[in-house]
Amino acid sequence: MTTHNSNPPARAQGWGHYLLIPLALLGLALFVIPLLGLIARAPIAELGVVLRSPAVGAALRLSAVVSVAAVGLSLVLGFPIAWVLARFEFPGRRLIRAVVALPMVLPPVVAGVALLTALGRRGLLGPLLESLGIELAFTTTAAILAATFVAAPFLIIACEAALENVDRELEDAAATLGATRLRILWTVTLPAIWPSLLAGLALCWARALGEFGATITFAGNFRGRTQTMPLAVYEALQTDHEGALLLSLIMLAISLAILFALRGKLVRR
Repeated sequence: MTTHNSNPPARAQGWGHYLLIPLALLGLALFVIPLLGLIARAPIAELGVVLRSPAVGAALRLSAVVSVAAVGLSLVLGFPIAWVLARFEFPGRRLIRAVVALPMVLPPVVAGVALLTALGRRGLLGPLLESLGIELAFTTTAAILAATFVAAPFLIIACEAALENVDRELEDAAATLGATRLRILWTVTLPAIWPSLLAGLALCWARALGEFGATITFAGNFRGRTQTMPLAVYEALQTDHEGALLLSLIMLAISLAILFALRGKLVRR
């Protein structure tokens, strides 16, 4: 019997696919050159002076507080959303999934406007919040809510995908042995999705750390209260170009550290 090789010889494929290599190099240059420009132009020798600046120190501390708080809030509120979307079929499920993912593609400034019109003093819930003595807009809490709004979808989507891929037979086996739903979640489900959960948390934190548009719109840019590192970079660009470069370099280093920490978790081979 004669067999036919479904894969033609490499020489029969022609050289057309090699044309992709120059395009790939050009695309790579689009990512690499701006980063090299930032590194080359930043006055690294003055990094210590910038880091000792009270304004930069306050921005770094506030960025840490806001991003960590946003991750915590995203986990508390986002994981249940991911669980419901992954485990239940109900009318409007696709619409809810779209609404949850919307902040990922929504312009950040529009997200800030939406938060302001909902939670600001004259917003939809403004009178109710004012009657309770709660003021959110242009506060540190507003910065946390803005970061949560734009960052939580990264965690929700990662957790939902992981929950859908969990072997339900393992959970059912634990249930037949008398384990409660909470114990099954803690001892079976969470260990199974731990890599995806960790990646989702890291991406959520990175997005919260870099949030700018929604924060400046809903929380403002007040030193020591709402001015995070991205806002400090924006302010420094107006008066201190070299300082802005150094602040940007700090943010670049943090982002690279996140990617290196996540290597092998964002993409499975």
